[in-house]
Amino acid sequence: MSDTLLTKREAGVLTLTFNRPEKKNAFTHAMYEAATAALQQAATDDEVRAVLLIGAGTVFTAGNDIGDFMEHPPAGEDSAVFLFLKALVDAPKPVLAAVDGPAVGIGTTMLLHCDYVIATERARFHMPFVQLGLCAEGASSLLLPRMAGYALASELLLFGEPFDAATALRAGIINKVVPDASLHEVATERARTLASRPAEAVRVTKELIRGPLREQTHATLAREGAKFIERLGSTEAQEAFMAFMSRGRK
Repeated sequence: MSDTLLTKREAGVLTLTFNRPEKKNAFTHAMYEAATAALQQAATDDEVRAVLLIGAGTVFTAGNDIGDFMEHPPAGEDSAVFLFLKALVDAPKPVLAAVDGPAVGIGTTMLLHCDYVIATERARFHMPFVQLGLCAEGASSLLLPRMAGYALASELLLFGEPFDAATALRAGIINKVVPDASLHEVATERARTLASRPAEAVRVTKELIRGPLREQTHATLAREGAKFIERLGSTEAQEAFMAFMSRGRK
């Protein structure tokens, strides 16, 4: 669909590869639009039985490309980043993710909407929203406490410090930790296994698991989104973003 989001369909699996390795696969406005379109098309394509998210090289994604994000800040619920998250929430087919290296910001929160996540031993997760003067996003304020418990969720979101794959496993963000060299092999095998299962049985089972919380998840996305947009205009966020950009130019 674009050079920065590669798509491959094989054995019932649609693989979406975040492909900006020179920028640590940081998301741009265009990447969000392409990923949303791919997820929406997969939802109605009978040939696609499962979706696998993966990053090019040895990085999952560094989150938002700050420069691009400042040029295209979200201004409402129809903003590209929010539409991407909604497409993940509404995905009727199983979504898997394979995480290597850094998974920053939305790179971590998008995993909360996946149905199976594996990570390498060197994977590192990071939700630095507070440091950037922002707030929780991706429905993480709802889903992370349910998955990790309030104590660990509060630690990860309020302190916003990087954490390793073992902590992500303990928090319920990922399902399994694998050796670095076997990530693609294991991820592909798991995705193809799900794709080989009876499609309607998989769909119904995912709906039974995810459906009861979907309305609340959408409401949380909207509530967080409004606060996130509000925070973007704050002095705290402006100062944090300028400091980040200044470090990047050095």
